Amino acid sequence: MSTVETITETLPKLTLRNTQSAGEEKKDEYQYAHLLPVFPKDEHYPPLTAFEHVDPGHRALSHPNPRAFLDNATSIIEITPRLGTEVRGVNLAALDSDGRDQLALQVARRGLMVFRDQNDFLGSNVEFYREWGRHFGRLHIHPTSGHPDGVPELHLVYRDSNATYNFERDDRIRSTAWHSDVSYELQPPGLTTFFLLSQPRSGGDTVFTSQVSTLKRLSPEFVAFLKTLKATHSGFEQAEFSRSGRRGGVVRREPVENVHPVVRRHPVTGEEALYVNRQFTRRIVGLKYEESEAILNFLYDHIDKSADNQARVRWEPNTVVLWDNRITAHSAIVDFDGTGERRHGARITPQAERPIPANPDLKL
Repeated sequence: MSTVETITETLPKLTLRNTQSAGEEKKDEYQYAHLLPVFPKDEHYPPLTAFEHVDPGHRALSHPNPRAFLDNATSIIEITPRLGTEVRGVNLAALDSDGRDQLALQVARRGLMVFRDQNDFLGSNVEFYREWGRHFGRLHIHPTSGHPDGVPELHLVYRDSNATYNFERDDRIRSTAWHSDVSYELQPPGLTTFFLLSQPRSGGDTVFTSQVSTLKRLSPEFVAFLKTLKATHSGFEQAEFSRSGRRGGVVRREPVENVHPVVRRHPVTGEEALYVNRQFTRRIVGLKYEESEAILNFLYDHIDKSADNQARVRWEPNTVVLWDNRITAHSAIVDFDGTGERRHGARITPQAERPIPANPDLKL
């Protein structure tokens, strides 16, 4: 038997907004209790191995109408010209294989898509979530985060009045931490699906930024230089965070470091994107420490401050958000920490190809 640490032991009262009044709430009535995070102490996995990724967006390129899955939408709104589309009237859970291929292509083109009123999707079982994710790539099992009991492929975020089980720093002056998910893997994620099961009444938004647009804002000469560079991405700090007893205190797969191009090319759209982030990028290969720090900090500062490349998603019940981790970075906004309310979300994270350098002559 596994020794399992479960957060339900520390929660005297669970709340779910918009389903029942506070006076009626009891722990065993929480609709998503089966998706609360656990941290098995003896759960371990071997190192990930390389695999050939076939992007479903490629198949959609040959469809007569690659946007056919949106034909019945009742509302399609561009969140910003550069990033993000909000859709109503499309039931993600009902999409067939062609529709999912078209979805992958549209997410690659827009970087971010927000689907409202996805009651069927959130009401699906864990086998549906697995099958959904496998359509887009090999499912990633996170090395340190919580997952539902028996479902390691579902990455969970969780914070309430008692604790947080997220990779969060409480010694910083701001909660924003721009990143591309687990970019330290040899084959980081592509199309990523995320949804909140419970959320605060106000706050807890997620902010996204287009790494295609952040790159385009730089001078051609500087971009040409960046294309000659590669950087180390590391999962060691995240692992040590958990080994120190935080987040749940487990490391189920030993941490890794991998080298990726500073500028990558999307395999379907051909677009070039900046691929560094504060959370996991550690050093530009071949440069002295001060040189690497100067360039990385300039790029981080550019990403942080480029509000004209960003889109902010306000969560509503039954919202599903999809983004392409290869070209879109994001950060949770922890502005509800003083309210005592819960934010409980799930992420389905298929891996994609090893990042392709925008510079074909760059050797990784």
